[in-house]
Amino acid sequence: PADCETALDTARPWQASAAERGAILNKAADLYEANYGEIFALVAREAGKSLPDAVAELREAVDFLRYYAANAPEDAPVGTFTCISPWNFPLAIFTGQIAAALVTGNSVIAKPAEQTPLIAARAITLLHEAGVPTGVLQLLPGDGATVGGKLVDDPRVAGVAFTGSTATARLINRQLAAR
Repeated sequence: PADCETALDTARPWQASAAERGAILNKAADLYEANYGEIFALVAREAGKSLPDAVAELREAVDFLRYYAANAPEDAPVGTFTCISPWNFPLAIFTGQIAAALVTGNSVIAKPAEQTPLIAARAITLLHEAGVPTGVLQLLPGDGATVGGKLVDDPRVAGVAFTGSTATARLINRQLAAR
């Protein structure tokens, strides 16, 4: 809970033009591709992906980055987004959720599945290396009820991207409706 508070207190919008955000997302795509061997090993270890599945996982993540980079709007950011991703697509869906929120200048607090924190950490490192500021994109691994629940419940969170079970989606929906 203290880490959630710190992340929410330090989250800030991405003060960059659409062109700059797009260029940084493209650079992140390049870094993902350049680090394919390590990424393949991580998705195999944490999510049990075969080599063909690891290739597909990386391709989809890169496609998300390049798609959002090519379509970066000048819209004003909404605020802080919490992105909660599943274990079975630990790079692709994780990256897609984050890129969608970042491209419009929102800050993101990413909460990966408990089973896949290493691939999430590597993805965040590569996004930071590409130029996404650390206050704009933060990683908060941990238990869904503790970390995800705290973030979803907080009024400083302007939006939630979630992929996972229907039961958890309903719980998130009730939490958001209550606030």
